[in-house]
Amino acid sequence: MKRYKLGLALSGGGVKGFAHAGALKAMEEHGIIPDIISGTSAGAIVGALYSAGHTPDEICSLFKDKDFNHFVELNLPKNGLFRTTAFLKFLKENIKMKSFEELPVPLRVVATNLDEGKSVVFSEGELHKKIMASSCIPVIFNPVEIDGVSYADGGIFKNFPVSVIRDDCETIIGINASPLVAEKYSKNIVGIAERTYHFMFRANTVEDKKMCDILVEVESAMQFKTFDLKKVDIIFEMGYQSMNKALDRNKQRPA
Repeated sequence: MKRYKLGLALSGGGVKGFAHAGALKAMEEHGIIPDIISGTSAGAIVGALYSAGHTPDEICSLFKDKDFNHFVELNLPKNGLFRTTAFLKFLKENIKMKSFEELPVPLRVVATNLDEGKSVVFSEGELHKKIMASSCIPVIFNPVEIDGVSYADGGIFKNFPVSVIRDDCETIIGINASPLVAEKYSKNIVGIAERTYHFMFRANTVEDKKMCDILVEVESAMQFKTFDLKKVDIIFEMGYQSMNKALDRNKQRPA
């Protein structure tokens, strides 16, 4: 007997992660609610907001009419181009729970231990800094220090955290918001870093994709840049439509 009936795995993907919120709305309309969520980077953010009680539409609304600079501050280049103090404040304002244990829906968050070069899964203790750690793309953002250890984006080793919950779940729905690498990219420092990580993320999702009972890949969202918050509504709708199509195709959908 597995510990959870239905698990939901949410990939990283920057702004493309709003496809997760749209997909969650489609799941709710089909009467499908996850018993546990795993998330990397953007997937960790959406998963945490959803577990904390925000509806999919509310998650989308939290980021509408804002831009990248609303959440970050330019940093004198030392260990990252941008500080994430403002985004950490945003998380604390919108997720009232302070620890993983307080969340109504269990959450597992993937980050990268930069000091030891390994993937780690957070599922207990202080919540906000660990979500932030999962989302900090190296070079672009400062690493997050927790108990003397530097952490960065979980997508470096595991951008699609299906294996994190596979052994504990009867059924897993996986939403991959970064299935392809866009052909065009900006040849500035952010654009080059973004493209480099896309290649890395695509390579480390192969085995996890095979572990899904229902796999949803939002390929249409790949046309958008990682930090383009002006496309939140469009990406939300893409996730909604992709999940509806996947559930309609799957005859043995989870109850």
